[in-house]
Amino acid sequence: MNTVLTPHQDSLPPATGAWREGDPPGHRRWYTREKPLALEAGGELPGVRLAFETWGRPAPDGSNAVLVLHALTGDSHVAGQAGPGHPTPGWWDGLVGPGRALDPDRWFVVAPNVLGGCQGSTGPSSLTPDGRRWGGDFPFLTQRDQVAAEAGLADALGIERWALVVGGSMGGMRALEWAVSYPGRTGALLLLATTAAASAEQIAWADVQLRAIRSDPNWRGGHYHDTGGPGPHTGLGLARRIAHVTYRSEAELDVRFGRAPQGAEDPWNGGRYQVESYLGHHAAKLVSRFDAGSYVVLSEAMNSHDIGRGRGGVRAALRRVTAPTLVAGVGSDRLYPPAQQTELAAGISTADGLRLIESAHGHDGFLIEVEQVAALVGELVAPRHGAALSSDRKPRTG
Repeated sequence: MNTVLTPHQDSLPPATGAWREGDPPGHRRWYTREKPLALEAGGELPGVRLAFETWGRPAPDGSNAVLVLHALTGDSHVAGQAGPGHPTPGWWDGLVGPGRALDPDRWFVVAPNVLGGCQGSTGPSSLTPDGRRWGGDFPFLTQRDQVAAEAGLADALGIERWALVVGGSMGGMRALEWAVSYPGRTGALLLLATTAAASAEQIAWADVQLRAIRSDPNWRGGHYHDTGGPGPHTGLGLARRIAHVTYRSEAELDVRFGRAPQGAEDPWNGGRYQVESYLGHHAAKLVSRFDAGSYVVLSEAMNSHDIGRGRGGVRAALRRVTAPTLVAGVGSDRLYPPAQQTELAAGISTADGLRLIESAHGHDGFLIEVEQVAALVGELVAPRHGAALSSDRKPRTG
């Protein structure tokens, strides 16, 4: 049986890979909401805190602020090296930095760790007001709840209107929620490899992953953080294996690995194929830096995503978007196929058609093909773009 641990590990990792009090803060800052956050599904969440990172300085009028929103297992560390407090390098490092599309000399870039996450924001691994871990008692969240918390962060930073909101996958869901819930606060919008509403297939893939986590004996109903024992590493690792297959394309996996064995291992005698080793590597990486409880909470929030809920349907909701918008899909994406982005581009009157990111990598192409993403960002933040998408021009819809 394969394990989620690497060959060089001689003991289980901690019960959670979450950032916890006492860990190095790294480049994080924190926003704390003093009043409870009312939740869409009912009830409220007290003591909300969001970790975030920034690059650059805000203009006196706040007009240069850009909001970058991460995907399921991302965090606030968009750019920069791994180091104390940051287990991995920046996940969009090629997008933010001197001379790059989001140059801190021009832009004030803000990246929060999503509400429900595990890298400094309030989530299942966080302490409740009475000092215990939330664990399995953490409430159900929706994308709208998460965006409401981010709006509080914007208020605290003195940002009345974002020059640009950008996100891919789950981050794209929140970016879309920003543009629909707060159209006057969204100056431009970049939606990457995302959808107006989670599809049945996307919910089905998430269901299998959530069942893998919850079937792990060490899940303990989500209350595993302070037991002194191992966390649900096997379940979380299995969930990551399943997810990673959907994040990549069949063609890429076949070209990279084919049916080759891993080194001298014999798959007919208990050994692994290269592709199995590859999936195990990614499972081990996630276990070491993420929290199973957050994976559950965020996956359920993604399943709940429906921009048209309570708004008269998807088409009516998309008509609320007033920001100049670019919608881009990845041609080889089988998890969030381009047809979903076609629907977005057709429904948003200010969208400049549909763009396709050329990549063999599948859904992960929006993270890997940084140069193509940077070109899209450049289009939106160019001074002429606002005029190019003015109301007297009929936008392309396909």
